[in-house]
Amino acid sequence: MENLDLFVLRTLLDWRRAGKATLLATVMRTWGSSPRPVGSIMALCEGGAVVGSVSGGCIEDDLIHRYRDALQDGPPRKVKYGVSADEAHRFGLPCGGTLELLLEFNPDAATLDDLVARLSAGRMAQRSTEIATGRVVLTDIEQPEALREHEGWLHNAFGPEYRLLMIGAGQLTEYLATMALFSGFSVTVCDPREEYRGAWQVPGVTLSHEMPDDLVRGFRADRRTAIVALTHDPKLDDLALLEALETEAFYIGAIGSRRNQALRHARLIEHFDQTEEGLARLRGPIGIYIGSKTPAEIAVSVMAELLAVKNGVPLPRDLAVGEAKDRLEIDPNEPVACFVREAD
Repeated sequence: MENLDLFVLRTLLDWRRAGKATLLATVMRTWGSSPRPVGSIMALCEGGAVVGSVSGGCIEDDLIHRYRDALQDGPPRKVKYGVSADEAHRFGLPCGGTLELLLEFNPDAATLDDLVARLSAGRMAQRSTEIATGRVVLTDIEQPEALREHEGWLHNAFGPEYRLLMIGAGQLTEYLATMALFSGFSVTVCDPREEYRGAWQVPGVTLSHEMPDDLVRGFRADRRTAIVALTHDPKLDDLALLEALETEAFYIGAIGSRRNQALRHARLIEHFDQTEEGLARLRGPIGIYIGSKTPAEIAVSVMAELLAVKNGVPLPRDLAVGEAKDRLEIDPNEPVACFVREAD
């Protein structure tokens, strides 16, 4: 599954190319609790087809009811939902929640095409809409920016897909890849060992046989990239992690026990002139502590931490695997469960 915004924009572009009347809704502002964050988008096509979301579903139903057979050209419109307690209940908003949307009618196909091309090429872009006229201007940007309304324009930033690169094609990787795919990540798995690649079963993943450090070097990891080493083999993991630390990847981590992580730090410091300060971004043991034992549970633990970092949510230290096990006085040599299916 690709990045949700890109999927919405690509679908909207296809509808416009086919000459269909459409509507693009953007969450401009929220007060109180809201099911979807500011900047969320959805698209509506004549006849009622919808992609994306601006609420838990009830507002989408209302937009379909109002516009499925009445889509026409015109300037954008601002609409509010949930102003009263009754409306909040009717539209499925939490108590006190209010939502303001900007509705754009029949967005220009050429501008949509340009935006989709930029995002597909891995670039970030800001889409600025003049609210009085519907005129749209695209601007390349270097980092994510919050949606803002300024002097009659609505500025909404869009980025390319988040990417997850995993070293090692074992069973844990399969579970983690599956979760990453339905979370909107583009997933690449690197394993030079043919016996592991031959057993791979998750579709939609790019599978590489390169040496991991070579792949990381050419991967052009940015602030929308996560890199996770899962082989337990220092020959494969360590060099890839060193390359990863030279990038802007938002998450860099490795599977393994607390003792294995300490040994990795010692190796990298002794043999590769690293420092503890330089290794501060290297996470491990990765995941949050949920008492996980099976590959599926460990994948849930790792994905939860990865998504928290992606979303800028600080996790309490006692949720980290290492701190939790220290607090519970669990043997530091206890291995992290990691099961590998034998090749067929």
